[in-house]
Amino acid sequence: MAILEIARMGAPTLREPAEPVADPTAPEIRALVADMLETMTEAGGVGLAAPQVRVPLRVVIFQLPRARVEEGVAEDAEDTEDTEEDPGELPLHVFINPVIEPLDDEQALGWEGCLSLPGMRGLVPRHTRIRYRAFDLDGTLIEGEATGFHARVIQHECDHLDGFVYPMRMTDLSLLGYDSEWTRAMLEGAEAAE
Repeated sequence: MAILEIARMGAPTLREPAEPVADPTAPEIRALVADMLETMTEAGGVGLAAPQVRVPLRVVIFQLPRARVEEGVAEDAEDTEDTEEDPGELPLHVFINPVIEPLDDEQALGWEGCLSLPGMRGLVPRHTRIRYRAFDLDGTLIEGEATGFHARVIQHECDHLDGFVYPMRMTDLSLLGYDSEWTRAMLEGAEAAE
């Protein structure tokens, strides 16, 4: 396994649609996913798409922190089972050639960051309920529905497969900024309220 370089916004692989994976069970895909997991863990991310590590293939991984999960993940029985993994994390998800579709028109604003835009955050509208289909590393079709933060993460990561980074989804770019500035503004606001 290896820690891969994370491409930053502007890199060609982040601007172009990724290619479908011909064989989800291929050893090189399993090796890519292992490297992506190591890279995501090292960077402290929740998810990572292959184009973010300069590999233009339709592969995403994500691991939801239990503390951030809203009601939607509990619908998946496999996500609520006790595991030997860190109790603060839900199982790793690997989506190969994912397809997502909104279940309705309802959207919500939420703060997002991205390993390809380090140190920044933006307020992004996303569908609140989606359906997904993808293949896993064994070539098995996985299908499900997601809501809340779970749905947001899937949409964010799948956007990378189509050449989108989250600022391209924002409706108000005045709400894009550095984490440090948002933190400073929140602290100043809290002090003023006291």
